[in-house]
Amino acid sequence: MLNHLHLSNVGLAPDLRINWAPRINLVTGDNGLGKSFLLDLAWWALTRTWAGAVALPATSAKKPTLGYGVQGAGSKATKVESEFRRADASWPLPAGKPPMPGIVIYIRIDGGFSVWDPARNYWRTDPGRPSAYHFQAPQVWDGLDLNGQRVCEGLERDWVNWQQGQKPQFAALESVLRALSPPGEPLRAGGAQRVFIGEGRDRPTLLVGGQTVPVALASAGVRRVLALAYFLVWAWHEHREAARLLGKQPEERLVLLFDEPETHLHPRWQRVILPSLLAAIDSLRGDQSRAPQLLVASHSPLVAASLEPLFDSAQDDLMHLGVHSGQVLVRQGLWAKQGDATNWLVSDIFGLEQARSLDAERAIEAAEAFMRGDKPLPKGLDSKAAINRQLQRLLAAEDDFWPRWLVETGALPSVGSSSPPKAKPARKARQ
Repeated sequence: MLNHLHLSNVGLAPDLRINWAPRINLVTGDNGLGKSFLLDLAWWALTRTWAGAVALPATSAKKPTLGYGVQGAGSKATKVESEFRRADASWPLPAGKPPMPGIVIYIRIDGGFSVWDPARNYWRTDPGRPSAYHFQAPQVWDGLDLNGQRVCEGLERDWVNWQQGQKPQFAALESVLRALSPPGEPLRAGGAQRVFIGEGRDRPTLLVGGQTVPVALASAGVRRVLALAYFLVWAWHEHREAARLLGKQPEERLVLLFDEPETHLHPRWQRVILPSLLAAIDSLRGDQSRAPQLLVASHSPLVAASLEPLFDSAQDDLMHLGVHSGQVLVRQGLWAKQGDATNWLVSDIFGLEQARSLDAERAIEAAEAFMRGDKPLPKGLDSKAAINRQLQRLLAAEDDFWPRWLVETGALPSVGSSSPPKAKPARKARQ
């Protein structure tokens, strides 16, 4: 597993250190501050390969360095530090075999996947062995060739081969799909069938209600989850098969890097995707296996809220990237239960003042200023009547702000508008 990352004069921060928890790590922060960049660096530290472009420090950066610690089967992490070499745009690393972190899977935001397999990328010593397996989005479905060798048939062909051959991979795929399914809508495999005229192969399908839907025509959210399920099964079973051929004991440890798991998913699915992922891994490996390490970057309050029943500060962490005095800093150990997604939105993690539209937020801020007696008030919201009209236009009748506004100002809705109901309990205070 990954123990820590230390960036010096790399990226947007002059000095940044993250100590990774052994199980769940949720990375939050605004766009453009480096969450995906941290996952790219974590992949490099774990596998000594790049899933995309090599990290390039600014030309003005003095002595840019990347440090990390990877823990293998032993109890201590091996510390490594690399200084960027501008002559060949590389990050030199010590010679010799590094610690082996287990199977590493990177679910990228662009629809691609990267897989690092100890049996195929570490234990092998032949000169033709690949450093890792990197799939662009189309290769997830159509397969991957490396150096003239077919290394993966892709989701659709493997699915059909596993299903028609009644292989254990298909039973594992069905189990993982059940675990990853959205509430009340199980992902069930249908029979393979021809889909496109003139094509000489069958394609996999899903049973959706009373209909059969080819996976090639499924929605973007369903396809991303299908790809996730497929790569969990493919990486796990291919590792075990390669270990058998090498006469090695297969590896049980697993590290997953997941960039924005909420992408394309409905809120009902967002709030279960990470717990479902852990359940899917358990169904694949068996409950006796040690917990995987998850490094997850997310913008979703529902993803954060979904972890409340699972979170254990002894083995999990929530971290936030923010800008302070013009520099990107990371804060760790920030976990605090918020109770619901709205409270997460207005927490320090996501930083909204209110979980409403921007216009409604401005109207309420003007109302707050009016009740405090502040002057001047915003243009267009500079009287009680103007504020009241805007609140009626923007707020729902049952909004929690109405009782306070009506009691403190005596304002009443205009004729013909719906009257606000009785006050509801105030939401939990922002932390």
